[in-house]
Amino acid sequence: MSIQMNMKFVSAVESGSMNYAVYYSDDYAGLPLLIYLHGAGERGTEFDHLYRHGIPLLLSEGRTYPAVILVPQCPTEVVWDNIVDKVKAIIDTVADEFTIRPDRICLTGSSMGGYGTWSMGLTYPNFFSAIAPIAGGGMAWRAPRLANTPVYVFHGADDSLVLPACSQMMCDFLAAAGGSVRLVYLEGKGHDDGINYAYAHTDLVDWLLQQRRTDFTFVPDVCSEYY
Repeated sequence: MSIQMNMKFVSAVESGSMNYAVYYSDDYAGLPLLIYLHGAGERGTEFDHLYRHGIPLLLSEGRTYPAVILVPQCPTEVVWDNIVDKVKAIIDTVADEFTIRPDRICLTGSSMGGYGTWSMGLTYPNFFSAIAPIAGGGMAWRAPRLANTPVYVFHGADDSLVLPACSQMMCDFLAAAGGSVRLVYLEGKGHDDGINYAYAHTDLVDWLLQQRRTDFTFVPDVCSEYY
């Protein structure tokens, strides 16, 4: 049975921070919330630009998911790492509007959004059921903060824009801390084609939607004893 996905668009003026869209079926009760963070080239106010890559591209092609999907649009002058609090506020608004269970909120993103996915996970380490950064990276010394969050990482093996070592370092630090992390290199794939392949032809999204958060214990940050 096919699923009809509706789309609700909220402008930056209405949200007070940035454009965002929510994709949902009429029968969304009990479904998980999946957040997708786009790359650097899709920043600004032209929301149609988001359909170039990743989950929005697949939605535009008719792909459906058993989830409520939130797609925010980063303003031009910043990157996701600069506005994690604003993204979290939108997530909270949408989760409340669609009565999402707190154990079923998952996050993914690609390129700049892969960095943003790591950053959101590290800022709110007891919040997401799972995260999946694609072609991203981040502050590896903070990665142990995600030791209680399942993490699934993809990176094009031939990516010359964001080097695979950026994902590898994050995963190495997290694995050393006992975290549940899996890194998949996509052989023969560069940056954009690796991103689109990860979303269209792997178990990435299915895996995310199957996860549940069971441990909501606060996780202190590195050096927190000094402040």
